[in-house]
Amino acid sequence: MHLNGRCICPSDPQFVEEKGIRAEDLVIGALESAFQECDEVIGRELEASGQVGGCTALVAVSLQGKLYVANAGDSRAILVRRDEIRPLSFEFTPETERQRIQQLAFVYPELLAGEFTRLEFPRRLKGDDLGQKVLFRDHHMSGWSYKRVDKSDLKYPLIHGQGRQARLLGTLAVSRGLGDHQLRVLDTNIQLKPFLLSVPQVTVLDVDQLELQEDDVVVMATDGLWDVLSNEQVAWLVRSFLPGNQKDPHRYCTCWGPAWAWVGASSKPK
Repeated sequence: MHLNGRCICPSDPQFVEEKGIRAEDLVIGALESAFQECDEVIGRELEASGQVGGCTALVAVSLQGKLYVANAGDSRAILVRRDEIRPLSFEFTPETERQRIQQLAFVYPELLAGEFTRLEFPRRLKGDDLGQKVLFRDHHMSGWSYKRVDKSDLKYPLIHGQGRQARLLGTLAVSRGLGDHQLRVLDTNIQLKPFLLSVPQVTVLDVDQLELQEDDVVVMATDGLWDVLSNEQVAWLVRSFLPGNQKDPHRYCTCWGPAWAWVGASSKPK
């Protein structure tokens, strides 16, 4: 097996063959390891400096005719072509990773310190709901069922809100990222880091199999863009701007001038 002209796994050829390990599996593993190591470095530096903080991460690597997109957080990458919009990432939020997070709270209930309930309900329950039957979901459920409300159900939900408003422990809007080793729920000693993963999801795009044109581009952005523009709106901006500015060497960057103008106009009171 060769990667970028170099022989890889020379000591385990039989294992590689038996397991069907491909070169792209090693690239994916390298990206996953890099994210993990980066998170550990950030943790050490934050501890040494006494600072706090964290971020999401979205990385694209082009190698041997393939594009690898690694995402940990709620950033997004899409491929915009003349007749296609192809998502290249998956957004990790408390809502999209509900079952994983609930499973962790089920196995390690001490992480909630008796302050939160891991169960999901359609709304925040109140004292008047005690003894009533309400819909709920737990870590093992993709559907919904009913239960009678008891006192423990009145605690603040582990995951609360929907869509972009969903929050983990009432604090974070993402479930993966780098850093946040010292982050705690306000006025408590409850840490969020045990619920956060730094491991990315890696999407592989076989570029050699696509007939890409000069105006086919990958758009990568944080939620600052995607909160206000849809995939379709971003694609329309790209398709509207690039073909008419063929001689502009900076056209891939200046394309976003109209985008931010549009965002600003759409955010003004009507």
